[in-house]
Amino acid sequence: MELGRALLLILIFVAAASVPVVIALVSCADEIIDRFACAYAEWRERRRERRTIVRLDRAVAADELTRDIDLTGFDRPDRRPLEELAADLRRLRGQGVGSDGRQPIWHGMVLQAYDDRLRLACRALGLAEYLAELEGVDLELERVRVEGLLHAAGLTLPAARPGHRQRHR
Repeated sequence: MELGRALLLILIFVAAASVPVVIALVSCADEIIDRFACAYAEWRERRRERRTIVRLDRAVAADELTRDIDLTGFDRPDRRPLEELAADLRRLRGQGVGSDGRQPIWHGMVLQAYDDRLRLACRALGLAEYLAELEGVDLELERVRVEGLLHAAGLTLPAARPGHRQRHR
């Protein structure tokens, strides 16, 4: 009998201590339900995104497309960022276009540096260029073609005429 009373006394104390917890749960029930609902919605969205990515990988066969690409070339410390190459191209194009009374050798050196940066940008983006093999009018045409390829790849460069810029689509 004493054991029954002791258990009843402990149960009364636990119930009295739990009353504030029960009141807090009841008053904050909407907040708790909302948190669980949001967590479930986020989990469901992440699961849906993972399934979509898996389906897209299967549809495009992404592993087969990237199997032959050597990604270690992108991590070389001597590789210049594309943003720097674009800034160099814009600066060199601005220097090479105008005839500001400089010596013709200066103009040739600027164009050679410009062609070097075009080659580096093409290499960074995986575009084919033939600037090193050509000369004269063929080189000028190839330069315009490469500028167009770089523009199509998203690299906006100044156009050949001063004051005229390519439109970015």
